[in-house]
Amino acid sequence: MNTITVSLVQSDIIWEKPVENLKKFEKIFSVLKGKTNLVLLPEMFTTGFSMNAEQLAETMDGNSVLWMKQQAAENSFAIAGSVIISESGKYFNRCIFAEPSGLIHYYNKHHLFSIIGEDKKYSSGNTRTIVKYKGFRFFLQICYDLRFPVWMRNKNNYDVLLLVANWPKRRNDAWKKLLFARAMENQCYIVAVNRVGIDGRNYNHSGDSIIIDYAGRKIISAKSFVEEIITTTLSMTKLVNSKEKFPAWKDADEFEIM
Repeated sequence: MNTITVSLVQSDIIWEKPVENLKKFEKIFSVLKGKTNLVLLPEMFTTGFSMNAEQLAETMDGNSVLWMKQQAAENSFAIAGSVIISESGKYFNRCIFAEPSGLIHYYNKHHLFSIIGEDKKYSSGNTRTIVKYKGFRFFLQICYDLRFPVWMRNKNNYDVLLLVANWPKRRNDAWKKLLFARAMENQCYIVAVNRVGIDGRNYNHSGDSIIIDYAGRKIISAKSFVEEIITTTLSMTKLVNSKEKFPAWKDADEFEIM
């Protein structure tokens, strides 16, 4: 496809209440049905950014992943967002991309936020995940990953960087600046969703969800501190033409991520 329509759900998250959060998002999906191809939900959208992994973790056969598959099929759009997953005796902050066909892709957060002990509760992923969907290549990333440009470097192998976050208000200036930098240096679309509201640790979140183009220009953004859905259509033709006219990616330094 030459275009794809994407929607960001900038939402408050009910602290550690998966069932209640899923019901909330189901109502939102009913509004979006027939209007979009991909819906992006915040980081840990079923629980909030909790370190209570032992009590909240699910398996890939659990209720949240099953719900994502069912909702994607019923609404005919893909759904992406991160949840707490238990696997092989470890816990992961895992971004899951569910296609309407039932196909599931996932990415385990690589950069864990050690400042609050995420690295003590969760295991780091070491594999970059790029999903091909409706003619676009989507690179899955989670929150703190945004601060590490080497991990996000585009070797001309993705078109859209999908970022799900629980990024606190106190650092929202960094959120805004880093997103624009990542878009320009990687010559890609940025589709970034952040939650709003105060979580169980009393951290406030401003949202500031945004979609940016390959030249670092804002396409659309959500209002700060309010629940809001934003939707826009991305063009592959415009992206390709821009990279052909200004092929800076060809001059990038070669490196390997170990």
